[in-house]
Amino acid sequence: MGEGCTPFRRVAVSVERPYEVVIGAGVLGELGATVRRASPGGARAVVAFDEGLPRSTVELATESIRDAGFAVTEHGLIADEGNKSIEEFSRLLSVMTAVKLERNEVVVSLGGGVVGDLAGFAAAAYRRGVWCTQCPTTLLSMVDASVGGKTGINVRVGGSLRKNMAGAFHQPYEVLADVSTLRSLGDRHFRAGLAECVKHGLLSGPMGDPGLFEAMTRGITADDSAGLVELIARNVAVKARIVGADPREEAPDAAGGRALLNLGHTFGHAFEPVERACGVLADGVELPAPMHHGEAVSLGLIAATAASEAMGLTPTVSTRELRVVLGELGLPVKACGLPGVEELIEAMSHDKKALGGVQRLVLPTAGYACRVIASPPRQAVEAGLRAVIAA
Repeated sequence: MGEGCTPFRRVAVSVERPYEVVIGAGVLGELGATVRRASPGGARAVVAFDEGLPRSTVELATESIRDAGFAVTEHGLIADEGNKSIEEFSRLLSVMTAVKLERNEVVVSLGGGVVGDLAGFAAAAYRRGVWCTQCPTTLLSMVDASVGGKTGINVRVGGSLRKNMAGAFHQPYEVLADVSTLRSLGDRHFRAGLAECVKHGLLSGPMGDPGLFEAMTRGITADDSAGLVELIARNVAVKARIVGADPREEAPDAAGGRALLNLGHTFGHAFEPVERACGVLADGVELPAPMHHGEAVSLGLIAATAASEAMGLTPTVSTRELRVVLGELGLPVKACGLPGVEELIEAMSHDKKALGGVQRLVLPTAGYACRVIASPPRQAVEAGLRAVIAA
C-alpha cells in the first residue's frame, strides 16, 4: 500500500466499534479489500461520489470494489451545501432500496464533506444501519468531516439554510484518505481545508500535540505527499483523541469534550449560508461568493479569538497573530456582504449546540486549549463579529 516511497499512516479511532483512518498516496486502490472485510458475504455496494471528481478517481474506486467480487451501483452527487438536503438524502435511499442493498452490505462515500455527510446519514438510516466506508477526497474532509461519525443534512427554513440540523452519529467501518486525490483539488478548496488544521492546532495542547499550530506556519502544498500524510495524521490523531473520549458529544461544558471541535463553527455557520457574503484576503482581494465552509471557519476562528480576548481569557495566539497565519495560508481574514451584527447574532441563536435556549461558544485560551462558554457576554460576541466584518 502506498505510492512509491511515500509513507502511509494508520490512526486508530477508539470508539465503541474501533476503526482506523489509513492515510497515504494510493490507498484508494485498497478499497475493495476494505469493503470485503466489512461485508464478507456481501454481493452489492453503492458508491456515492462527487460528480466533480476526475472520472479516473471514481473508476479506481469502483474497479477495486468490483475486483473484490461486488456489483457496484454508482450514485453521483453535486456536492454543495444546498444539495446536502432531504431531497438528495431521499434520492440516495431510493437507490439503495432499488438495488436491494442488504444489511450486511456497504455504502461507500467518495468525495468531500457534503458527500460524506449525506452517505453516512443514509447508511445510518437505511434498514436501521449499514456500514459506510469513508473515502475523503478533500483536505477538509480528510482531517475533519470523515472522522468521528457525525453525519447529517441541512434544513431550509423559509429562505435560511440551517446547517446539519438533521443527522445521526454513525461511525464508519474505515476511512481511506488517499492524498493523491488532492492533486486534482482546486487551490481554493485545498486552502479551505487548512482552516480546519489551524482549528486543531488551536486546541491541540491538551491533546498531546502542542506543536501542531506552529506546524501550520510552514508551507504545505497538494503535491507534497509525504508532508500531507504527516499533517493529516497529526490532525486526525487530535480529533481521534477527542472523539474517543466523548463520541456522542455528551461531556459537560466544564470537561469540554467533543464540543471543543466546534471552535470557530458557531460564528462560521452564521457567515456561511449568507449567499452574498465573501471572504476578504489579507491583501484585500475578495473571494467570489458563495463562501466555502473552510473560509467561514477561518473567519470564525478570528471571531472566536477576538471574543476570547474581550472576555480576558488570554488565548495563546492573539487575534493579530492568527490573522497573519491565516492570511499567509491564503485564507480570508475579513468578510464583506454580511448582514448587521443583530442579524448575525440571531442566526447564531439557531446553532444546534445551544442547550435550553442558551448559546454556547467554544473560545481559545492559554496553552493551545479551549473552553466551552455558556451564555457568553453579548459584548464579547459583538467584538468577535466586528473583528471580521469588513468596513
